[in-house]
Amino acid sequence: MGEFESEAAVCVPKWGSKPCIMGIDEAGRGPVLGPMVYGCLYCARSYQKTLSTLSFADSKTLKEEKREELFEALKENDSIGWAVDVIDPRELSAKMLKKNKINLNEISHDSAMGLIDRVLKMGVLLTEVYVDTVGDAGKYEAKLSKIFPSIKFVVAKKADSLYPVVSGASIVAKVTRDRAVREWVLDETAENMHRNFGSGYPSDPQTKSWLKDHSHSIFGFPSLVRFSWGTCTTYFRDGAEVLWESDKDEDGDSNNQNGKRQLKLSNVGFTTSKRRSDEVESSGKGRSRFFQTRKLEHLAYF
Repeated sequence: MGEFESEAAVCVPKWGSKPCIMGIDEAGRGPVLGPMVYGCLYCARSYQKTLSTLSFADSKTLKEEKREELFEALKENDSIGWAVDVIDPRELSAKMLKKNKINLNEISHDSAMGLIDRVLKMGVLLTEVYVDTVGDAGKYEAKLSKIFPSIKFVVAKKADSLYPVVSGASIVAKVTRDRAVREWVLDETAENMHRNFGSGYPSDPQTKSWLKDHSHSIFGFPSLVRFSWGTCTTYFRDGAEVLWESDKDEDGDSNNQNGKRQLKLSNVGFTTSKRRSDEVESSGKGRSRFFQTRKLEHLAYF
């Protein structure tokens, strides 16, 4: 392994104190099933030419076996760091359906900025960041530059096919999402549940069939499903209406002047009795961390 500045749990490589570049990309923006994953890859700017020789490419153009091979190789590379943000499907739906809605573009921006902030706080000297655009590239670049004025940003369509550092981030994000979906534990206890859900995209007949078989008139869908997606509304036409009594003040009087009960939308996910602790591979060559929150954070520093 490379030399480190300290033996602390979070160790920054010595090259991290020199000007560094970062690439950011996502996986799983469109599917109705599973998490959305944002990934980043970073290295010293002086390593950029070598990075272009490592056969990184847009993950969508590579077979799964090749992506896995490249991911394992970059994890062993002392000159590369990486991190991911895995956003739970329930959080995606909750944000998109809350009273003050947060759209998918904003969620994506927040995730990308969170990765930048996390790496900066580690002590890595980021000077250039390349991002696959979400929404208008010019506005996104201006937003990032305002928040991180010391960094030069390049925001472009198809950045994952233009810049090797973004191609590497694409591989990190895609492999992490594939593993998350493949290893997803269905905690729900409904009968006849199975994992034959196909690609997870709304247009996939196998995915449509799975959604139909796993919709419930009261409890909605299993936690794997992004129930805010428009494709899910089809399965709630015969759903039960859920009525809640109005909140009452301290004197027991209804806060609702008409004394009426309020209607709550029925498209909510299955209630689960527990959430599995997910063992997440870390950068520590054998160390691991456990998370029970919405983020499953992979960090690598060498």
